[in-house]
Amino acid sequence: MGETTGTTGIRDNERYDVVVVGAGAAGLNAALVLGRARRRVAVVDAGEPRNAPAAHMQGYLSRDGMPPAALLAVGREEVARYGVDLIDGRVEHIEPVEPVESAEPVEPAGPAGPRFVVHLAGGPVLHARRIVVATGLRDGLPELPGLAERWGRDVLHCPYCHAWEVRDRPLGVLGTGPGAVNQALLLRQWSADVVLLAHTLALTDAERERLAARDVRVVEGRIVRLVSDDGRLRGVELANGQVVLREAVFVFPQPVPRDALLFGLDCDRDDNGWVTTDRTGRTSLPGVWAAGNVADPRAQVVTAAGAGAAAAFALDHDLVAEEIDRAVAGYRASGAALPA
Repeated sequence: MGETTGTTGIRDNERYDVVVVGAGAAGLNAALVLGRARRRVAVVDAGEPRNAPAAHMQGYLSRDGMPPAALLAVGREEVARYGVDLIDGRVEHIEPVEPVESAEPVEPAGPAGPRFVVHLAGGPVLHARRIVVATGLRDGLPELPGLAERWGRDVLHCPYCHAWEVRDRPLGVLGTGPGAVNQALLLRQWSADVVLLAHTLALTDAERERLAARDVRVVEGRIVRLVSDDGRLRGVELANGQVVLREAVFVFPQPVPRDALLFGLDCDRDDNGWVTTDRTGRTSLPGVWAAGNVADPRAQVVTAAGAGAAAAFALDHDLVAEEIDRAVAGYRASGAALPA
């Protein structure tokens, strides 16, 4: 099997039923289901969760308000109970390998069906029958001074994730993208004091009417920076020097999927550049599933966890079907008579 690596404790050329790339909610839930299905599973994670800046996560039944890092720590403990190998590292690329047909009895990581070689940065090399890519996305933030420093604290993006915590406070929405109007209209149900800072948006008459009817104030002027005092957001400074006082602001980031591995595998994409999958996360390349934010930018933590489970169910059925086919081929080759 090769030598044990010093950084992961995993042997080079180790063979698995499934390698899961990414140990967020989607990846860990996929590994949990597969581990309980008695599959040999490795999870490789580079330690870059999207929600790391957030102190808490919301909207996850029984885990509402839990720090994201705590959820991941509990998840890692749970999957380890089922013999899942957790590898701290980065997958550089995944190489499909043509399957070798055989009528030999099925083994846990046998050669039939899709196969992949998973190359980790600095080693080791892993072999897998199936792949789950759950590498998530990164939030492309507007380049406004002071914004990145407050991201996930009082610069927020999802009302359903964060608005309850800032309810009834003076809120702002940064007009950095076309979704800002709808975001401001939605936020009005959490606060009576919502301001849309138009920035570069060219609002239509219909949009202005909707905002006025919803009692959302529009402040014109280009944003130059976000102003903070004593570790808290104080407001938004405009080009004319005015500071619009706000205790929290919302912004629509540009979701950028961490999908280089899927791109390298030449998986199909939709017109917006996102990987296409069926409802279980199966991609166009046999043997490869994508789960969570890497395939769905709208997925919250609870949604991503469900997507990981759905991928695992479908993937295990795929492995079982392959194993049955191989067993039948072996049975026929043996010349054994059918049972009476």
